[in-house]
Amino acid sequence: MTTEEWRQLAKTACKVRMDIIEAVHAGKSGHPGGSLSSADLMTYLYFKEMKIDPTNPKWEERDRFVLSKGHCAPGLYSVLAERGYFPVEDLKTLRHLDSYLQGHPSMKDCPGVDMSTGSLGQGISAAAGMALAFKHQGKPNRVYTLLGDGEIEEGEVWEALMFSAHYKLDNLVVVIDNNNLQIDGPVDKVMSVYPIVDKLKAFGLEVCEINGNDLYEIEAAMNKAKEVKGKPFAIVMKTTKGKGVSFMENQAGWHGKAPNDAECEKALAELAEQLKELEAEA
Repeated sequence: MTTEEWRQLAKTACKVRMDIIEAVHAGKSGHPGGSLSSADLMTYLYFKEMKIDPTNPKWEERDRFVLSKGHCAPGLYSVLAERGYFPVEDLKTLRHLDSYLQGHPSMKDCPGVDMSTGSLGQGISAAAGMALAFKHQGKPNRVYTLLGDGEIEEGEVWEALMFSAHYKLDNLVVVIDNNNLQIDGPVDKVMSVYPIVDKLKAFGLEVCEINGNDLYEIEAAMNKAKEVKGKPFAIVMKTTKGKGVSFMENQAGWHGKAPNDAECEKALAELAEQLKELEAEA
């Protein structure tokens, strides 16, 4: 990508992070930590990678995205809103009664959501099923799914990975947000999933490891995924939990907690300064 394309994506990711903070603050609950760590990835998918049409969310020829770590709905909603699926102002209804933006994504209610998720471990199974269906139909659609590193403690994840390799689902891209923090603390202390790369390879996937907060590295991984034939592609992305907000970064306590008024103001000020710096570089 060009420097200007990178700058535009970085600015969008920054706006997405601001949206996440405002949404979770307005909802007085939610999951900011993992939403912030994966904001770059979801921004890249929806603004550069995937074949989609926000004016026609149910377009049959679109690529699919499954947020397997469904609790990071604030991140997905913020990207969808910035991409034009629904008004950005609606993000402030997060988790409110009668809002279509509930704590976990619902494909029945929210435009742009391809799969209802929330029960950890199940999203990747749905994504694998979608990928297999496209194979049977002879369609070129691609499927992307995002998991948390704490989520892959779930056994169903590994059944889905085994299934994906067995059926040679090279139209499936599995992304793991490896920020090494889950709700109870460090992943390597709660229930270690390491070595993640070696395990994925043992299950038959092609794997690469990247800095998941670097848009250039995300693009390189996505390009590599398209070159792999005969097996699914996995991206293990090292990220910073709470990325972009100094007092949230690398803090497990911000896995599922809303900022108060003062914290919200401080977070938005930090992100606004980052956005200002990006705009000044133009």
